[in-house]
Amino acid sequence: MSFSEISMKRRIVLLLLFVCVAIPSFAFTKGSNGHTDPVASVVLWVTLIFFFGLMGRYAAQLVHQPGVLGELLMGVLLGNLCYFFGLPLAIVLREGGAIFEIMGEVLSGATLTAAVTMHFPTLPEAQKVIAVLQGHNGINLIRVAYVVDSFSRYGVIFLLFMVGLETSIDEIMHTGKESMRVALLGVLVPILLGFLVTLLLMPEGSLKTDLFLAATLSATSVGITARVLKEMNKLRTREAKTILGAAMIDDVLGLIILAIVSSVVLTGVIEVGVLVHVVMQVILFFAGVLLIGPWVLRQMVHAFRFLEPWESKLAISFVFVMALAWLATLAQLASIIGAFAAGLIIHDGFFDGHALDGKSDKQIRDLVAPLEALLAPLFFMLIGIQVKLESFLDWHVLLIAFGLTIAAVLGKLACGLGAAKTDDRLLIGIGMLPRGEVGLVFASIGRTLGVLSDELFSAIILMVIITTFMAPPWMKARYAKLKQVEA
Repeated sequence: MSFSEISMKRRIVLLLLFVCVAIPSFAFTKGSNGHTDPVASVVLWVTLIFFFGLMGRYAAQLVHQPGVLGELLMGVLLGNLCYFFGLPLAIVLREGGAIFEIMGEVLSGATLTAAVTMHFPTLPEAQKVIAVLQGHNGINLIRVAYVVDSFSRYGVIFLLFMVGLETSIDEIMHTGKESMRVALLGVLVPILLGFLVTLLLMPEGSLKTDLFLAATLSATSVGITARVLKEMNKLRTREAKTILGAAMIDDVLGLIILAIVSSVVLTGVIEVGVLVHVVMQVILFFAGVLLIGPWVLRQMVHAFRFLEPWESKLAISFVFVMALAWLATLAQLASIIGAFAAGLIIHDGFFDGHALDGKSDKQIRDLVAPLEALLAPLFFMLIGIQVKLESFLDWHVLLIAFGLTIAAVLGKLACGLGAAKTDDRLLIGIGMLPRGEVGLVFASIGRTLGVLSDELFSAIILMVIITTFMAPPWMKARYAKLKQVEA
């Protein structure tokens, strides 16, 4: 029997068996003895993490689910199984930025024990981290962690750049008042409900945490919804156009809100003056790059004319997105804000009128997509690895996850009220449900900023998984019901 003849269920079972057998094997493999090339361990583990991410994507596609969910869930499975079997790298990766902060304090003169206990109040967890970092392979594990973290950051930059490429400013301007109303409701209602849920379930929580949790609920994954609509040949329906237009506006509004909330978290002050300053900063950044960016691009295209057309597109796109990502950080905004802005500005029209060869038909999207396909899985795998399943043993964490999920679902369903009366408002609300990769990016930034604890981070990930899982089948069922009614 060939592999192509194996049923889908058997493929999934074989894949899971492979993962469950491979992980303990890796866990009990002896570490480097210090005489091998230090880069070898980096190459090995980065490649393995990427490989398992591809396996997760393949498993998700077998059951007709978004690939990003497969990568995320594979990371959860991989990280927690490896941690259970005592793999040192899993202990380092699941702690995320805390390991880097520990190393920074050690380089500043603190002892390793003091630095670790400062970040890990529970003794067993601190002892595990100290034992791993003091081990003979500790420096190689830190190298791997830094490389995976850096590559994952590149991945999320390219991911948001691709989202920007798919978002047209002209289309946003012509999406109509229905899309604008749906988008505004799809941002404001989830934030309001999320804020009320956090106040109710976490009365002792800080205002900054409540704001960030509420802002996370405003995200919408236009890619997942568009993929479902395309599979069903419904992209030309009125509801689909309203959903996609609103989702594009949601992306812009969500990232602006993320920038505002992140700046408030960084400054540590919540005042009207500070909020006005942050809002003006965001507006000036977007206005500046939208006005000056096209001129800069034209100058870059002229300067890079010595390259082949496809090389020029790739090189200019890479330099441009990285430059705006860096400028965004200078403006005290997240780097993904700059990456998204770069995607909004650049398009293939800037490269018209040059001497073209046979490879010139490649679009910017086609040239950048391989970079995103290689690096983005590392980002989603790393997020999954950092989800600590033991945190769900606490009923309060499950209660928070349940409350956030209810707020996330009701908030997006309510946005359908902004659609025209002749449209199916419930269908539009369902189309706005999935948080997908955008929600994961929000959660990752919150953990990096230190505003989300391990428990809250896990609760948000569970909310993202549920809303992303439920939206595609619910949308298909709604379309099927509408078809029956019409018949």
